[in-house]
Amino acid sequence: MKKILNVDNPNVYARQVGAVELHPQICVISYDEVSPVHTSLNNYGVYGLFIQREFPKNLSYGVRALKVSDASIIAVAPGQLGGAEDDGEQLYLSGWAVLWSPDLMHNTDLEDKMRNYHFFSYFSTESLQMTPSEWHSITQLVSLMRQELQDCARSPSLREVLLGYLQLILEYCNRIYLRQITEEKHRETDILKRFHALLEHYYLEGRQYQLGLPTVSYCASEMAYSPHYFGDLFRRSTGTTAISYIHTYVINQGKSLLMQGHNINETSRLLGFEFPHHFTRLFKKRVGVTPTEFLGK
Repeated sequence: MKKILNVDNPNVYARQVGAVELHPQICVISYDEVSPVHTSLNNYGVYGLFIQREFPKNLSYGVRALKVSDASIIAVAPGQLGGAEDDGEQLYLSGWAVLWSPDLMHNTDLEDKMRNYHFFSYFSTESLQMTPSEWHSITQLVSLMRQELQDCARSPSLREVLLGYLQLILEYCNRIYLRQITEEKHRETDILKRFHALLEHYYLEGRQYQLGLPTVSYCASEMAYSPHYFGDLFRRSTGTTAISYIHTYVINQGKSLLMQGHNINETSRLLGFEFPHHFTRLFKKRVGVTPTEFLGK
């Protein structure tokens, strides 16, 4: 079984790296001050921004490898799994981590805006690369936020000040994200992005409980294509079949659920399989090992 740190509140991570706890709903950590640290594979119940000059190697985001650049930001959200298991190595990191509970934003404008910050999505597998000017501006804002936590802990306006800093930092992140989307050279085709988004919404809306696993016919219909035309278009665009992509997506979600502690029966039900052995059979076909063997690695 993989060793996973359940970060159900910000200070779980603060304690993991030996940082001072300043507030029950938010932590602001300077890696320069707490290094050396150990990596951890985290199951997030909070939002987080990891702002670093250089990241550890072999980081994952969900069940995919994360591409990281120097002087960049990784954004995480509740329900996501990411990081790297502790291999015993001590790392000297430079930069910041900001983690906050959804409760901090409850009934605020920022809570409503969070859905527009797409860089928190699992589909974003690249870090947000900052210019030197952006690095300076963002890290200054983070430093000022921590100063507020240290000096004004009893201020009645602390929450509003913290949310103001957070929103400004997130707007910087969004600007970087939009720039990267504009600059990318169509590494993902439009049809793949639409297809992936459709699968995400299928599970977010719980359609698997009534309809079972998503099918090519269902997805084609939702995208206003005939199944045959959609299959041909998808293959030409991506080099793989639509059903293969669905199975890959489903098994990746299955891996994440298993690593979060769900057993095989629970995982198969959450994914929409009619019977657990159907999940086990597809898992073995796609991964090469059974779910039980996967957890025992």
